[in-house]
Amino acid sequence: MNESPTLLAVFAHPDDESFRPGGTLALLARRGVRVHLLTATHGEAGSCGDPPLCSVKELPAVREGELRCACAILGIEPPRLLDYCDGHLSETDLDPLIMQICQAMSATRPQVVLTFGPDGLSGHPDHIAIGECALKAFHRVEQVAALYTVAVPQSLATRLGMTQVRAIPDGEIALTVDVSAVWDVKLAAIRCHATQLSSSPLMRAPIERQKLFFGTEYFARYAVRHSENDFLDKLFQGQGR
Repeated sequence: MNESPTLLAVFAHPDDESFRPGGTLALLARRGVRVHLLTATHGEAGSCGDPPLCSVKELPAVREGELRCACAILGIEPPRLLDYCDGHLSETDLDPLIMQICQAMSATRPQVVLTFGPDGLSGHPDHIAIGECALKAFHRVEQVAALYTVAVPQSLATRLGMTQVRAIPDGEIALTVDVSAVWDVKLAAIRCHATQLSSSPLMRAPIERQKLFFGTEYFARYAVRHSENDFLDKLFQGQGR
């Protein structure tokens, strides 16, 4: 690999980067990987908090600040925010978004891209749309070696009774990452998203249950063209498959 290891995470909303893959992003940053983040919306359709921490009008700016806080805590690059309409991503002309993701790939030159899979993890239309766009961009930008998607194995979803999560068969998990070494960092990044904490039942769950879901992160290897440049697999060798 001729260039320094670089990963581009492509997600729909502020907080997508922290709740599921935040520990892995923090571990990568600690290991010298340049981690970039592209977020398609400002999260204006999300919660203002309970009790409210801001007005609906203020929410986009507040959530941008929360995202910047999380990125700083995780040790990754400041985010690139686009201005697509939260909750309506799948209803827009996605060609410009695909082009913007391609431009971000060209600017950051990642070997690995991380995004949502075709089920959007939760079935959220915005998650599904951004994952589709990232995959199409991957096919256009030849330098990218591999595309991974955040995932939850069926065995974990069953154990926790999480019927709202679109889990995948355990055999489709390509990478399993123990993030206990950065547990406090991940929780701090999640808590940056203060307006959204009341929307997550797990944040009110006992710490043992939180660690079952948040303490290990899972990924599917959705597309690959240059496996020799897939540093993600190499860095966490022995933790996956």
